[in-house]
Amino acid sequence: MPVTAPPDEDLSDLDVLRRQDPEIADVLLGEVRRQCDSLQLIAAENFASPAVLAALGSPLANKYAEGYPGARHHGGCEYADAAERIAVERATALFGAEHANVQAHSGSSAVLAAYAALLRPGDTVLAMGLEHGGHLTHGSPANFSGRWFDFVPYGVDAETGLVDYEQVAALARHHRPKAIVCGSISYPRHLDYRIFREIADEVGAYLIADAAHPIGLVAGGAAPSPVPYADVVCATTHKVLRGPRGGMVLCGAELAARIDRAVFPFTQGGAQMHTIAAKAVAFGEASTPAYATYAHQVVEHARVLAAALAAEGFALTTGGTDTHLITADPAPLGVDGRTARARLAAAGLVLDTCALPYGEGRGIRLGTAAVTTQGMGAPEMARIAALFTSALRDDPAETARVRAEVRALTGRFPPYGR
Repeated sequence: MPVTAPPDEDLSDLDVLRRQDPEIADVLLGEVRRQCDSLQLIAAENFASPAVLAALGSPLANKYAEGYPGARHHGGCEYADAAERIAVERATALFGAEHANVQAHSGSSAVLAAYAALLRPGDTVLAMGLEHGGHLTHGSPANFSGRWFDFVPYGVDAETGLVDYEQVAALARHHRPKAIVCGSISYPRHLDYRIFREIADEVGAYLIADAAHPIGLVAGGAAPSPVPYADVVCATTHKVLRGPRGGMVLCGAELAARIDRAVFPFTQGGAQMHTIAAKAVAFGEASTPAYATYAHQVVEHARVLAAALAAEGFALTTGGTDTHLITADPAPLGVDGRTARARLAAAGLVLDTCALPYGEGRGIRLGTAAVTTQGMGAPEMARIAALFTSALRDDPAETARVRAEVRALTGRFPPYGR
């Protein structure tokens, strides 16, 4: 389901910028070319629709709107209020939540707000360990989370790569955490939110779901929802959801006031109203049957790509995927994750590295959200896997050949037209 837009109209605003600030105009045009001439396989990225981009570039960017609809600290907020109310109404309907805060600037901001609403410095929190796929906000010593709270990490089974729920339960009984966080940046399987809920209830802990990656699949009915089980759900509005870069927090009515106060005024100032309007557009797009079809295609394509990578010799963590993302170890092909990322990037295949559990180094992490938005299908996924193997040979001629094939592929499936 490609996003379509006449390229001339898309770039017409750049004509104004080119006259006023040609240096930045060149940067933006360069980024357009980069996105259109290489394959965007980063699991956290996608192509926002022209409607989302239009809202992002709207005059709502000029409006200061500290507070919430009907209770702003600035005048002239009637249209800002309308945009935020629409975004909240669409988010609660889309995800079946009683309350939504759409002001969070990012996924990390959303998690910070959840912690601020439910915890106090020094509280114990149980979350996925960083080397097993946990996020920086799940206890990294370089992050506020690791400095303010006492994190206890849980992990995945060494044989299967799946979450070890027995370990989670045992750690919870021993440490009696104030909160349990379920979520990951590189776990390609569905989490069992029901089991996490049962563990949290047993030890009297809050359950916080960090659903930054799967929330777009949840919106399209292609992944189980954490909303019925978690006290608070933190998420991003980009990635598979295909909205603007930003965050949101979903919760029940009983925690609504605490979450709102934790976002503003505790952790953030004025809301970014242009981004909130763009979130509203994305929520509207995600409520359509076409988006549901897209979300299921993303998963189907990830499974095809994962199987093809396995056939090429990559070692898949958990043996495959249920979601939009794939994590794999390229070591059987004679390279580590960082080397693989560099060689693939040189050939126009853009992806990330990720930690591999149990000290196994770094692997690669990729996703199918963006290429599916471009309209690619199962045959293209199989071809991409073959291109991976060719690009990893560290042969300049082969790299050039793959680069040319990538350009031909993106030419057939342009993200925004030509």
